[in-house]
Amino acid sequence: MTNPRYKTALLIGATGLVGKQVLQNLLNSEDYGEVKILTRRDTGIQHQKLNEIFFNFDNPDASLVKADDIFCCLGTTIKKARSEESFKKVDFLYPLQIGRLGKLNGSTKYLLVSSMGADAKSMIFYNRVKGEIERELTDLHFETLHILRPSLLLGDRGETRTGEKIGEILSKILNPVMIGPLKKYAAIESSKVANGMVRLAQLPDKGTFIHDSAELQQY
Repeated sequence: MTNPRYKTALLIGATGLVGKQVLQNLLNSEDYGEVKILTRRDTGIQHQKLNEIFFNFDNPDASLVKADDIFCCLGTTIKKARSEESFKKVDFLYPLQIGRLGKLNGSTKYLLVSSMGADAKSMIFYNRVKGEIERELTDLHFETLHILRPSLLLGDRGETRTGEKIGEILSKILNPVMIGPLKKYAAIESSKVANGMVRLAQLPDKGTFIHDSAELQQY
């Protein structure tokens, strides 16, 4: 049974590059007695604290979205989604509906992996959607909202993305010279974002906080 002294975490996007590392961090954390993941498929992970919930994001069961802290690592690409509409479902609609339902069910903290360049007024569709979800989550007025804006994520995705592979090669050359104000543009290991996400969740501060890539490099 879950120790009532510990918090409950709820994670969406547990099978992605950052999400799978956030999941391991949450399972290893002494701060959480139960870790819920909303997923469409079996992760194959076995752990006494893990509560794997098969979830229909297009017809959500509100009673299943209940936790102290919500972690959102959900995200896709236009290429993978195959349309702007499908992309917006994954990167905007689903994170927002989980936020709304979680807030109604008593969640006080929400942590979101967004992206560098997020701007609701951007002419770039990707950046605009990221900015829109940040804005809508802010308007839900969680006690605490942490928005993480990493630059290019480095790590094993288990799939080949040509543009990002080129970016990884260039980052090895450019990262050493990206200092000061340029540091936020340097590529970042996905593990640092995952570590930062779980560490930030333990801070007592209340309010809305935005963390750029330069800050996340410390984790």
